[in-house]
Amino acid sequence: MSPAIPLSASGRPLIVGDSEPTAPYPVFANGLVMTGFQRGSKQLGIPTANMPQEAADHIAHAVQSGSGIYYGWASVGNDATVYPMVMSVGWNPFFKNEKRTAEVHIIHQFDEDFYDHELRIVVVGYIRDEKNYTSLDALIDDIKTDIQVAEHSLKRPAYLALKSDAFLAPPPPATTNANGTN
Repeated sequence: MSPAIPLSASGRPLIVGDSEPTAPYPVFANGLVMTGFQRGSKQLGIPTANMPQEAADHIAHAVQSGSGIYYGWASVGNDATVYPMVMSVGWNPFFKNEKRTAEVHIIHQFDEDFYDHELRIVVVGYIRDEKNYTSLDALIDDIKTDIQVAEHSLKRPAYLALKSDAFLAPPPPATTNANGTN
């Protein structure tokens, strides 16, 4: 008999997916962090890093669902630290976006913004569909549960192993020759 899956306060399972990622996962994407709608920090209290349109389209195509809430691993810029993440890919029906976006919430408190830094992500699983919420509070509550789901789901060995994927490593520093050029 397998152990019971823990539930959130709202009754949602806190672990999603099989015991290891299955196709189409993992999905790899990267791009420079862009200025978004400024809703994550200001309206939601949950800051997000917005990926370029090409990354949003790549992820949506790779996962074959077009939109939803996903989880995985992320690293930023020249920092080798890898963090858990939860992300929305889609049109955010509550805010009525006109373009598909990929908004990544890195589960870590950063001291400053990292616009124009490279964001590297490995999407390892699917949490749920996007929803059109009746209130901002309902949206925030569901995002907080999504964060819990990501944290619990990523603790499984096969998912934890992807935290060490070479894709998440920062690029090597540029070398200079004797003339001081690259």
